[in-house]
Amino acid sequence: MGSLHPHSIAHHHHHKAGDEELPPLSMADKDSLDAGALFVLKSKGSWLHCGYHLTTAIVAPPVLSLPYAIASLGWIGGVVFLMVAAMVTFYSYNLVSLVLEHHAQKGRRLLRFTDMAEDIMGPGWGTYFVAPIQFLVCYGCVIACILLAAQCMQTIYLLSSPEGSMKLYEFVIILGAFTLVLAQIPSFHSLRHINLLSLILCTTYDICATAASIYIGKSNKGPPKDYSVQGNRVNQIFNAFNAVAIIATAYGNGIIPEIQATIAPPVKGKMFKGLCICYAVVILTFFSVSISGYWAFGNQAAGTLLSNFYNNGQPLVPNWFLFMINALTLIQVSAVGLVYLQPTNEILERNFSDPKKGEFSIRNVVPRLISRSLSVAVATLIAAMLPFFGDINGVIGSFGCIPLDFVLPMIFFNLVFKPTKRSPIFWLNTFLATLFSIVAVISAVAAVRQIGLDAKTYRLFANV
Repeated sequence: MGSLHPHSIAHHHHHKAGDEELPPLSMADKDSLDAGALFVLKSKGSWLHCGYHLTTAIVAPPVLSLPYAIASLGWIGGVVFLMVAAMVTFYSYNLVSLVLEHHAQKGRRLLRFTDMAEDIMGPGWGTYFVAPIQFLVCYGCVIACILLAAQCMQTIYLLSSPEGSMKLYEFVIILGAFTLVLAQIPSFHSLRHINLLSLILCTTYDICATAASIYIGKSNKGPPKDYSVQGNRVNQIFNAFNAVAIIATAYGNGIIPEIQATIAPPVKGKMFKGLCICYAVVILTFFSVSISGYWAFGNQAAGTLLSNFYNNGQPLVPNWFLFMINALTLIQVSAVGLVYLQPTNEILERNFSDPKKGEFSIRNVVPRLISRSLSVAVATLIAAMLPFFGDINGVIGSFGCIPLDFVLPMIFFNLVFKPTKRSPIFWLNTFLATLFSIVAVISAVAAVRQIGLDAKTYRLFANV
């Protein structure tokens, strides 16, 4: 609890009680950092940059699965849980930020989720609990982003060449090569301009998806509107928990400490401003896509909303519109993949680079090029082999996003600030952590069960 974690930043300055925050790092402090912290998690950004990173990490392709999730919960259950998830994640991300600010004010700035777990919960929690979960979430997102971008490229290809013979795995390889080049961008902070573009693009394509849903819903082109929850009672219950996991994945992040690490000191209050930017976009996009998509397609909402814009292979909206929305999604999802690649890059940098050498010295550039290229190549291979990867969105949500974003922040806050048991915040945090721990277990069972039901349709390198 009170020990200094080896990957945190220590400030060796005397300061008076009440100081807002300690001065920036001295050269001695910088020399104590590992290469991952020094080269990937550079603390140079503003609260605006933080907002760009947060929005790219959260307003990502899973938003297009929200109508499908609501179809398993119904109008009331779907909209209510969408609101609850928004409030809980905004609250929990602020708790993480407050804990990080508290440590920074004490002269110990934690840069990673694993550092927080080790420092607050004790040795082993970061290495054996948080690290595997975070890797599942982040690397899983990289794979999913390569796959979805490839599917968008394939759609554009088929719109221009309906008789084309190229297979999905070929587009996966193309997008993998593109991601491999972008993966060499050295630091998280270096993505700030790409993530500003991503913010604009995600807002644009979500508005386009909403407009298309309304257009199809008001025409006679779409399916008959049926808002009943399908299946028998047992299936309805399992599908509902799977839907909860999908919504958790959409709101999930899993890299709040790493994003806050990119902010230049003093950090106090900056994360809250960034979250306000992010959640303004979240409220606009999540609710418009979810409600319009479910209204237009009812219980026929597909795993990704873009699939509903076709009926028996025939487009329900003009070809130029499909071309545009797939192009926007392709570009934005590439930026999302880069954001979720940063924790992997940080681990690789920490293990293979020398912090005493220059960031762009031959000693560090060669291992960086090789390790990052291999990391992306493996992700590309998995995306090509398992093009049904979207089916395990629920697994990522239940095993990864719910523990990291709905449970641990409350535990961290209670352990660090030690609110009394008479305090409402203690019981609120305890209630939320307990509730979502139970939800995570049941959702994990539901997600694994769904994969088992769909397993008979799986085929390696399928052209789906």
